[in-house]
Amino acid sequence: MIESFLEHVLDGGTTEVEEAVRKAVAEEVMPRFRQLADHEIVEKKGPYDLVTVADRAAEEHLTRALTALLPGSVVVGEEAVHADPGLYDALRGDAPVWIVDPVDGTRQFVHGDPAFCTLVALAHHGELLASWTFAPALGELAVAVRGRGAVLNGTRIRSGSPAPGAVLEVATSHPDYSTPEQKRALLGLVTEGVRPRPCGSAGLEYLSIARGALDATAFGWEYAWDHAAGLLLVAEAGGAQTTVAGEPFRIAGGNALPFTAARDAATAERVRALLAAAPAGD
Repeated sequence: MIESFLEHVLDGGTTEVEEAVRKAVAEEVMPRFRQLADHEIVEKKGPYDLVTVADRAAEEHLTRALTALLPGSVVVGEEAVHADPGLYDALRGDAPVWIVDPVDGTRQFVHGDPAFCTLVALAHHGELLASWTFAPALGELAVAVRGRGAVLNGTRIRSGSPAPGAVLEVATSHPDYSTPEQKRALLGLVTEGVRPRPCGSAGLEYLSIARGALDATAFGWEYAWDHAAGLLLVAEAGGAQTTVAGEPFRIAGGNALPFTAARDAATAERVRALLAAAPAGD
């Protein structure tokens, strides 16, 4: 059952998952967009780390739907892992894993900004197989399947390369979410020819790279739900990724940070070298 479903997905059979994602968002997220009461918004680790009733309800909905589609699979979701960190270890296990961020860009969602999305990725033995990036308020759904390319609203997308000599626009870890060490590492991007800016929804920044509207990202954290869907989307659109140590990013963790995803391999290497050259701490 598991192997046949995985082959079905790799052969482009993603419709069932798309329907599950759309239904969860339609029932649990969009009815609450710009309708949240104060008691429906909770701080997890501080004022910039928020969770809402929409996040929790959508993750529970997706967990039921996705595991029903693929019996024997498990879910690593942001909110479930917050409640039980041990669930993250499933990324290193033998079962297929659905990696879920029910509302990526919760702060934007809370503030009524449409730049948020729902992220789902399917992985097995540490390898990303398929991903779905759904921005309902923007009317965009991007799907990537390993070895089959990336599409946005049904149309193939390619990341391309920055124009020669162009200033690189790089979305970086937002200062509100960055440790002093991460901020120090990202100082390497404060240089001529690079325009760093704080990121919004990580999933939408990856989509911008995949469609050639953003040159690169530089992130100092490695939670799989923020990155898995987007990294496959960028890869299947022709982009590249690398950690500061020059190694591929591993979704199960233990990466040298920061890491970058970019429109092409040359850009990824340029950003990596700048991060590696950042000034050391005191």
